[in-house]
Amino acid sequence: MRIVAAIVARNLRLFFRDRLNVLFSLMSGLILFFLYTLFLARLQVDGLTASLPEASKSEIEAFIASWMLSGIVLLTTVTAGIGALSTLVDDRATGRFADFLVAPIRRTHLVLGYLLSSIVVAVVMSSIVFVLTVLYLGILHDIWMTPYEIIQALSVMVLCCAAFTSLAAFGASFLRTTGAYSAFATIVGTVLGFVAGAYIPVGSLPDGVASTINALPFAQGAMLMRRPYTEQAVQAVTGGDADSIDFLRTFYGIDVLVGDARVSAVIAIGVLVLMAIGFTALAAGRVRSLLR
Repeated sequence: MRIVAAIVARNLRLFFRDRLNVLFSLMSGLILFFLYTLFLARLQVDGLTASLPEASKSEIEAFIASWMLSGIVLLTTVTAGIGALSTLVDDRATGRFADFLVAPIRRTHLVLGYLLSSIVVAVVMSSIVFVLTVLYLGILHDIWMTPYEIIQALSVMVLCCAAFTSLAAFGASFLRTTGAYSAFATIVGTVLGFVAGAYIPVGSLPDGVASTINALPFAQGAMLMRRPYTEQAVQAVTGGDADSIDFLRTFYGIDVLVGDARVSAVIAIGVLVLMAIGFTALAAGRVRSLLR
């Protein structure tokens, strides 16, 4: 394991030494935050004010903020891992793989080094964003997540980091140049916000489109992340009314429906676990084939 640890440490140094790469890995979350601050929040608040006339403006703003902040954390679990995987593509583009071939390093160790370092980066960057969002929600909207909610959100965050980074590693294994990988990262970061329902509520989309999006693991990961973030805000903004709670949870993707079937948390967790294991195996096979 010393070799794996050395490769992980090397990849981490390369990533954090490139400040622009670190910034770009957070870009999707920053874009969502600024969009929310500039106009998305106002649109959502106005819409909910008409739907929930008995709720106060501060309660509605707190709910919208909790929904948006959970989306930022979810986006970071993807984009940070993608940013860290640029080391793999750069090594392939510059021919460093040839050096690894002649070095006394097992291919399995090298594969684990790339994957683990990328997951570590995703967890570290997502944890930083998570702390900032918790403080933002507590200081500005007086909603402090409970220890159980924090543990629940962190567990989902780590699972999403592993699942989405393994998927990104599989995609990165097909790219030969850093330019192609930059384009790949930009496209994924832009599209993911819509696919995960982070920019607009999934309930505002046509039923067929909403069901398709909800069937994807990104929306299911977002669902798991939103639940601990919005639990207190949902109760406050609805006054505990069951019909209003059901409407908000479905419209804003806190509960996910595929057709008429409701996706449970157990199913969503199972999908992410299988995704992490499956794409880790596929990515490992691809990277090992590059080293032959």
